[in-house]
Amino acid sequence: MSRAVIFGGTGLIGRAAARRLLAIGWEVTTVGRDRSRMPEDVAAAGGRFVAADRADPDRLVAALGAGADLVVDCLCFTAAHARDLLPLLSDVGSAVMISSKAVYVDGAGNHVNSAVAPDFGGPVRESQPTMAPREDIDYRTRDGYGANKVAAEHVLLDSGHPVTVLRPSKVHGDGAAKPCEWVFVKRVLDRREVVFLSRGGSGVDHPSAAANVAALIETAANNPGRRVLNSADPDAPSALDISRIVARHLGHRWEEVLLDDRAPTGLGLHPWDRLPGIRLDMTAAGRLGYRPAGDYRGTVTTALDWLVAADQPPEFDHDYFAPMLNYAAEDEYLTAG
Repeated sequence: MSRAVIFGGTGLIGRAAARRLLAIGWEVTTVGRDRSRMPEDVAAAGGRFVAADRADPDRLVAALGAGADLVVDCLCFTAAHARDLLPLLSDVGSAVMISSKAVYVDGAGNHVNSAVAPDFGGPVRESQPTMAPREDIDYRTRDGYGANKVAAEHVLLDSGHPVTVLRPSKVHGDGAAKPCEWVFVKRVLDRREVVFLSRGGSGVDHPSAAANVAALIETAANNPGRRVLNSADPDAPSALDISRIVARHLGHRWEEVLLDDRAPTGLGLHPWDRLPGIRLDMTAAGRLGYRPAGDYRGTVTTALDWLVAADQPPEFDHDYFAPMLNYAAEDEYLTAG
């Protein structure tokens, strides 16, 4: 039986990867700090949980044990994290590091966290230039996140070990710390009769289903090698499309208020407000044999059902969504109109 060890295994991508591998007969060990975050279905399918902090190299060694056919690292944010992983890779058949599209820069050096929105001029390939690698800036900052990810990528890819770096975009699924779809799900739960969308809802920021990232992890595990691959859904719907998909799945109807540049500042904000839109090219993954688990409409149901299933909403950063759910400002706009 093939064995996989997933660091960050109880998180958004980790739990999707565990489900995918368990379903095809792998032995899976998920590594995390909090056993209570271990999904019940993963445990029921035979997933094993090991308590360990990603920052403790000795615990990582203990979690790996005698070795594994696959290691998936969902928590590798810095070059230091990558260096902690290196001693383990001699006992691993294949490794996958979860990076991010945040590493890419356009011709002017702008990235997704820049003050100026990047313009990639079309779908982004893996050959697109990236930010310069840095270790001297906090990875939890806007300028530090992508630069630290690049530094981590370099450490692993230069090691000579069979490491696949995956660069997903806006990841969706159950267990998200910042579930983008909440901005529309919350409106449904509050029975709002209107949805406001800046720039007419035309923004695009390519979604990546955790289930699709998991499918690409399986493909990489079956084809060990050193490479970088984008990881995104086969389609890139606009914000307007996404709002309609969410409302339809939850059986809700609302009036669409499609705002233009004359609307008050801050009205109609949402997580996909990207113009020019961002799309990732998935050609390289397809050439490796990757087949997606589904399109956005078919896979986002996992996140939507998770968000509405509990009596209380899951714990996540509600402050992030507060400006996007400013009902008072919306009502004032409607009254004034």
